[in-house]
Amino acid sequence: MSTTTDSPQQAGPREWLGLAVLALPTLLLSIDVSVLHLAVPHVSTALDPTASQMLWIIDIYGFLIAGFLVTMGTLGDRIGRRKLLLIGAAAFGVASVAATYASDPATLIAARAAMGIAGATLMPSTLALISNMFRDARQRGVAIAVWITMFSVGIALGPVVGGAMLEYFWWGSVFLLGVPVMVLLLLAGPVLLPEYRDEEAGRLDLTSVGLSLAAILPVVYGLKEIAKDGVSTVPVAALVVGVVCAAVFVRRQRTLDSPLLDFGLFGNPAFRTTLVTMLLSMLVAGGTYLFVTQYLQLVGGLSPMKAGLYLLPAAGALIVTSMVSPMAASKIRPAYVVAVGLAVSAAGHVMLALADSSSGIAQVVTGFALVYAGGGPLIALGTDIVVGSAPPEQAGSASAVSETSTELGMALGVAVLGSVGTAVYRSGVDVPAGVPDGAGDTLAGAVEAAASLPSDVAAAFLESGRAAFTDGMNVIGAVGVLLALGTAVLVAVVVKAPAGGADEDGAEASVTPVKAEGQPAA
Repeated sequence: MSTTTDSPQQAGPREWLGLAVLALPTLLLSIDVSVLHLAVPHVSTALDPTASQMLWIIDIYGFLIAGFLVTMGTLGDRIGRRKLLLIGAAAFGVASVAATYASDPATLIAARAAMGIAGATLMPSTLALISNMFRDARQRGVAIAVWITMFSVGIALGPVVGGAMLEYFWWGSVFLLGVPVMVLLLLAGPVLLPEYRDEEAGRLDLTSVGLSLAAILPVVYGLKEIAKDGVSTVPVAALVVGVVCAAVFVRRQRTLDSPLLDFGLFGNPAFRTTLVTMLLSMLVAGGTYLFVTQYLQLVGGLSPMKAGLYLLPAAGALIVTSMVSPMAASKIRPAYVVAVGLAVSAAGHVMLALADSSSGIAQVVTGFALVYAGGGPLIALGTDIVVGSAPPEQAGSASAVSETSTELGMALGVAVLGSVGTAVYRSGVDVPAGVPDGAGDTLAGAVEAAASLPSDVAAAFLESGRAAFTDGMNVIGAVGVLLALGTAVLVAVVVKAPAGGADEDGAEASVTPVKAEGQPAA
């Protein structure tokens, strides 16, 4: 149990070494997302998944992380944060090996699902332990800034490391990155990390856990199927089931003494506005990343390694703006900083919406860099606005909701916008006679199928496929423009937190995003 003192104890060498250990899973999770997107063409070639299976391979990981985050936060309070972190690390390592040697799409989807459940134990546990280890506010701010930076560094390293591995090894090797990281965490964690559990934590309501998943997965399935094949009975029924389960989940949370999710938090306009902005921004980011990484390889003709290098400007821009934003927020209202960033993202989406298959890689890379640069302020300040909008005693619940919205948004972006972009591609590509059924469903499949066609037919097929794929990216870019501008205005108007990290009563508040779910208010 943690204790509160009038003069918080300064963290020593053991705590800072522990921080290095806690940064490892954060680095890994951000690398893992970017690596898989880069590997999509290679997975398509090796396992021959359908378009729907390919989307599930990518997004089941994020869905289950989002679905289990709050659950794992409650479980960590009960059994111990360190214990849950180590259990999750072991499970993640085993699931990574299973994904590495998957021989068919179904096995890879199952392995990715296991990685998602295990991954849900890592993020809330690391942040909760950081808050417990660093009781001094200034040291805690530095520690969390390091944690956030590692997340951004992982996004930067993922394409380069993954590109190099795809260049020289088989596609499954990208999942092996998690194994040595988790082994190191398992060895160092018991020595350097303290244990923490909340003796007053409420019981874990398994019915709520089931309802939360029953609300998310059917809705995502329905949206994906409607985007792919149009309105039909099964996906509509799935949507209805998901909505009904969501309604039952909300009602149940309002009756529990210890709910998984406290919906009373949504009564605050700043809270719900920022949360929606984070969800929608991550949704667009997920769909955009999926298509840009494939564009560079399948339309631009870059190798995985070169594609990874071309993504570095975007990652670098994200690191810079996420680190500069807290300083800007000390002088300017944080909502304005976020709104300006969203406007920059909108400019990047405009460039992606106007790109074509022959416009050159430079336009796409520049547009993508602007999208990421504009997202930095939201990543750096969004969670702090959410947590600062909630009462101090509910900071843990608010941070869990914030983290869930970002993970769910990213996964929904891949599922929903990925399905929309794929539908646009399939409606625009001209598949010549002699191409096996399903081979033209994705651009990666078209590239493989073209190898067995006469040269003139193959050239026309690939030109059509690249143009249709770019049309899909254009649609996602147009959606991004509308959402970025709309949420920029909404945040600027609704969120009133002043500059300098002080609340409306003049009390000092940190501008560093703190998501220590399950921890007492500092």
